[in-house]
Amino acid sequence: MSYGEVRMSTTDAVAAEENVADRWSAVRDLPPSAKLVAKVLDYNETLTQSELAEETLLPPRTVRYALSRLEDEGVIDARFSFTDARKRLYTLSV
Repeated sequence: MSYGEVRMSTTDAVAAEENVADRWSAVRDLPPSAKLVAKVLDYNETLTQSELAEETLLPPRTVRYALSRLEDEGVIDARFSFTDARKRLYTLSV
């Protein structure tokens, strides 16, 4: 491996790290509950509010507040469930 290849791979690693930092910049100033909900959505593709409450061990009211904050920041997408129109499905959009 030449110096140029090592330097390029190091540059790529730094760029990838910056992309991860930029990805979470909208979440950085939010409350801890919103950060936790965002991270759980990062690991799980799509969850309902009740599933998020189960996964995070947060009260439903706290999850509802976190979701509203995340929606305000444009970090998550919400859509209605086809199987149960009373429920909304949340996915991370960053």
